[in-house]
Amino acid sequence: MTEIKVFDKDLSKAAMEGMDQFINVFTDAIHQSIGGEPTAETITELNADQMTLLCWDTLHREVMEGGFIQLIHNGYGPFIFKNPFAKALNKIWNMRELSRQLYEVHTLWLKYRSELERDCTDEEFMALYEQYPQFDDYDDWFVENEEELTGLVAHYIDENIEKFATIV
Repeated sequence: MTEIKVFDKDLSKAAMEGMDQFINVFTDAIHQSIGGEPTAETITELNADQMTLLCWDTLHREVMEGGFIQLIHNGYGPFIFKNPFAKALNKIWNMRELSRQLYEVHTLWLKYRSELERDCTDEEFMALYEQYPQFDDYDDWFVENEEELTGLVAHYIDENIEKFATIV
């Protein structure tokens, strides 16, 4: 396992700036320790909570920017849906409703994956939103609950800091 380190001064500053900044201290440190985006090789260097946090970071970033269609089109479907992310959210992180939503989107991903992941022009990509309105309610739910979800993630990290990093 790779030891993830965060500086106490960075953590204190981020905690005063807000939940997103607090979470980013940990996600940035994890990304730095594995050399950027997770790969099949680098994820073996992380523990389950660190991996779950990276999944949250990807989910949050992609869905807030362009919804589940963007997340899937950008190739993150397997990263989110083919590992125990939703299970960890439900059983360990106490984020049952998000877990339930992800299981439902997982079903849509399986059904529409090939169409959503194919290469396309920007115009064709934008048309995907009209062609697959099944994702709209999940996007809306996530955006409407984003602040609460982010708070739950920050709270879990705060209560379990030793699972994410060593404070120096």
